[in-house]
Amino acid sequence: MKNIVILGASGSIGQQTLDVIKRHPQMFRCIGLSLRNRLDLISGFLNETFGCFVCLENQKDAEAAAKLYPWHHFLWGDEGLIKLVTLNDADTVVNALVGFVGCGPTLAAIEAKKNIALANKETLVAAGKIIMEAVERNKVSLIPIDSEHSAIAQCLATHDHQVRRLILTASGGSFRDRTRDQLVNVTLSDALQHPNWSMGAKITIDSATMMNKGLEVIEAHWLFGVPMEKIDVIMHRQSIIHSMVEYEDRAVMAQLGTPDMRIPIQYALSYPDRLPLDLPSLDLGKCHSLTFEPIDFNRFPLLRCAYQAGRSNNDSAAALNGANEEAVRAFLAGEIRFIDIDMLVVEAFESMTYGPNNSLSEAIAGDLKGRAWIRNRISGGRV
Repeated sequence: MKNIVILGASGSIGQQTLDVIKRHPQMFRCIGLSLRNRLDLISGFLNETFGCFVCLENQKDAEAAAKLYPWHHFLWGDEGLIKLVTLNDADTVVNALVGFVGCGPTLAAIEAKKNIALANKETLVAAGKIIMEAVERNKVSLIPIDSEHSAIAQCLATHDHQVRRLILTASGGSFRDRTRDQLVNVTLSDALQHPNWSMGAKITIDSATMMNKGLEVIEAHWLFGVPMEKIDVIMHRQSIIHSMVEYEDRAVMAQLGTPDMRIPIQYALSYPDRLPLDLPSLDLGKCHSLTFEPIDFNRFPLLRCAYQAGRSNNDSAAALNGANEEAVRAFLAGEIRFIDIDMLVVEAFESMTYGPNNSLSEAIAGDLKGRAWIRNRISGGRV
């Protein structure tokens, strides 16, 4: 029995993690979870379990929830998150938080010698060196949940050396067939219509700008210790091949599957074992064709910025991520147009001055620098 803590239990990954746990009650038990305030999304879980630690965003909501569910333990805020990820009985922490906010709890969990199942890619983007050094020092495992990184991990499971390159696949997102001129008047509703995956709003927007793939390239660099120049991205509209590994002898291994995040989630929880999962099998007879296209870096300039940041030994990746998070927040709030996201983030990336990134405090400073640049630009009314 593995005791699991889930950060971001109200989101898409968090909800699907609870589903995987429910499918294997003899293997997994959720002993703690965090969410902002959407108790309605986990009311069934709270009514069916006893003695779980639940962290909410603020004290008022936590105290109100404690009256509704007195058989559970309620925490709140950043301090509550740290208590949650360092619970003595916890074996694995699933980090399904969105954004840089996931970085601190990840590091705290690693220092408490908890294994990590990571869906929060921003952690490794902003603080990859710091996180991977902590993983090595504390001798814990860090298993990716992202479908692309899970695919690579599965391809590398029996042979993790003599790698020539990693190949990440990209669906292209909501606007993959539109030119930049055609993006001027797209709406938030349009942007949230991903053709293949059901994901949260921020990740869906990042997919449409291809920033999501840029974050994944940097994440793959840290996860697998592969130089940036040996990581490629290719457009694969069907999302059937989740990623590939090419070896020095030019053999290419790929992981295929239906676009269902419960597959990589369960792999991360059960690793190195594989458990049954009652989902439809991939029907290759219905796939008809698998297509691949080169990425146009002029059409998706944020991917180009991510490659540049990933090659730099400074806080540029943290700043780039912070700038992007702030720009996406502004778009979701109706403050800027969709096409303004990458315009602003590219301008920020090319304008900022960068410093070292050897500690969590320096990663935080880089993140705040990127956010401040975007906020100042928007508040100046120059968008």
